[in-house]
Amino acid sequence: MSFHSIYAHGFARVAACVTTSHVADPSANAKAILAAASACHEQSVAVAVFPELCLSGYAIEDLVKQDALLDAVERGLAAIVEASSALMTVLIVGAPLRFGHRIYNCAVVIHRGNVLGVVPKSYLPTYREFYEGRHFASGAGIAGETIAFGGLHAPFGVDLLFAAEDVPGLIIGVEICEDMWIPVTPASELALAGASVLINLSGSPITIGRARSRALLCQSTSARCLAAYVYSAAGAGESTTDLAWDGQTSIYENGVLLAEGERFRQDGQITLADVDLDLLRQERALMGTFDDNRRQREAFFRRITFALKPPATDIGFLRKIERFPFVPSDEALLEQDCYEAYNIQVAGLVQRMRATGTKRVVIGVSGGLDSTHALIVAAKAVDLLGLPRSNILAYTMPGFATGSESKTNALALMKALQTEWQELDIRPTATQMLKDIGHPFGKGEKVYDITFENVQAGLRTDYLFRLANHHGGIVIGTGDLSELALGWCTYGVGDQMAHYNVNAGVPKTLIQHLIRWVIASKQFSDDVNRTLASILSAEISPELVPVKPGEKPQSTEASIGPYELQDFNLFYTLRFGMRPSKIAFMAQHAWNDVAKGEWPPAFPTDKRRAYDLPEIRRWLEVFLRRFFAFSQFKRSAMPNGPKVSAGGSLSPRGDWRAPSDSSAAAWLEDLERNVPK
Repeated sequence: MSFHSIYAHGFARVAACVTTSHVADPSANAKAILAAASACHEQSVAVAVFPELCLSGYAIEDLVKQDALLDAVERGLAAIVEASSALMTVLIVGAPLRFGHRIYNCAVVIHRGNVLGVVPKSYLPTYREFYEGRHFASGAGIAGETIAFGGLHAPFGVDLLFAAEDVPGLIIGVEICEDMWIPVTPASELALAGASVLINLSGSPITIGRARSRALLCQSTSARCLAAYVYSAAGAGESTTDLAWDGQTSIYENGVLLAEGERFRQDGQITLADVDLDLLRQERALMGTFDDNRRQREAFFRRITFALKPPATDIGFLRKIERFPFVPSDEALLEQDCYEAYNIQVAGLVQRMRATGTKRVVIGVSGGLDSTHALIVAAKAVDLLGLPRSNILAYTMPGFATGSESKTNALALMKALQTEWQELDIRPTATQMLKDIGHPFGKGEKVYDITFENVQAGLRTDYLFRLANHHGGIVIGTGDLSELALGWCTYGVGDQMAHYNVNAGVPKTLIQHLIRWVIASKQFSDDVNRTLASILSAEISPELVPVKPGEKPQSTEASIGPYELQDFNLFYTLRFGMRPSKIAFMAQHAWNDVAKGEWPPAFPTDKRRAYDLPEIRRWLEVFLRRFFAFSQFKRSAMPNGPKVSAGGSLSPRGDWRAPSDSSAAAWLEDLERNVPK
């Protein structure tokens, strides 16, 4: 398959369809269904669901018991089955069918000229406006049966799963309307049996508030079942003798809304989304309780296989991919995330200080994003503990390459926060150490190697620990999650170490938004906020290597890659264990065009960048080498600090346990084999 095909990366396109209903006219309904089915085929849809009883109309009352109507339904199904031979899409159509001595409300699963199976509705509402018990028999408990209608034969029962043999992970389970509204749903059993894409054909007349209830149930089912949930309700054209219809459609995945259609349309609609089958499989494997539940409720299901034969070419990508997976582009959600992240950090430090009886904290402040954020976390923590801000012992420690802007910002922030602050120049001590170890710089040569850098980073941390000893405090770490992922920290007596690291669970791309949130929510005074805004505008640099006048300062991102790309790589590696080729595919769609998609609120326009596939591949290779083959020993000995993001932490006591001497070969091989250069 082409790298650019969604079906090469564990995705499958699904559709929730609503056709204009023709009351008690199966022939007209069949034509409408086939028109929508053809449109789905043209868009390479794997699975399309239509509303409950869409072939006859839902609200036809006693007409459903008339043989003439039921005969017409069978003819309509036969026409759909015949026409489907030329279609890729699995069609799931609602129809009343005779079986044994009763009539059943059914979902008919059709693919490439065959009826794969028929699933009867288990739970029939016979209350308030509903009277299904008058017309239909319940399918609950029916298993192992075969139904015949219109010269067709198919498996019949609630024990059916439909599995694509050529699309790994695409396993379909079907329930009908009321089946979703009960305490223990068929969807739960279907998911435990392996269904990854759950389908609900619904009639569901609309009343005030019912749309919210449907959405809640769909989202909840998707989240609990670790599945995609595709929902389609009856719409325009249904009988309005006593009821009305809104044609609600929605597609959820693992509790996340991927797509929803417009309600109350006067014509049909097709709602599309590309669901991530790999993500669902990974989640189920990660959450062992899912399989524990399966073993407690194990039941037999017949698995009906089919060959989807999806296209191997680029069909586009119908899925919103956040550029910043740790940073939502929705303003309200981002504000909530920032509120929670900041307060998680503050609460973690407050508890550590209470538990240890510590009254003072010691922190190095460079004027960069990380130390700035750690300092404002510390300030809020001592406020909550009722301690004076002077109990924060803050130090700026200029080295050989410290810029005037960062130093000015550091001093301004420490003063504005009313900390006890001091400037410690590490250059004399660093020079002496470089002389003592025989480094060329100690002899006056301009050699700026890793030893030159680490002497400065190590001395700063050494000073902080000795100051903490001297003043009876604890050292607050400032290094963030992104730096830990890439090993961009000096091990041991360096910025890798602290008594407590408040930033350990926060990715670099989130920190700037946390600082913006602190400013916007007025956590501190105006003079503090002005300094915070100045720090936000500066370039990320370790400031360890001197530069000539007019030259740009040392750039972290020039060495290890743009943090916005590396945080993207980190999220999908850590949270979902995705293959590098899939991460590259998603990154290309997220980052290939500045004008596409949404940016986080207040993200500066002049800092909005795009990346092509070669750039994405280049920096992903850097990430893989550093994350898997280089940096683990630093993470294995990382200090305590709170997990902040649902994307995960890298603590060996938390989300990530790995050997320090592992190889990156498997990940690099996938990149080499599957991602074009």
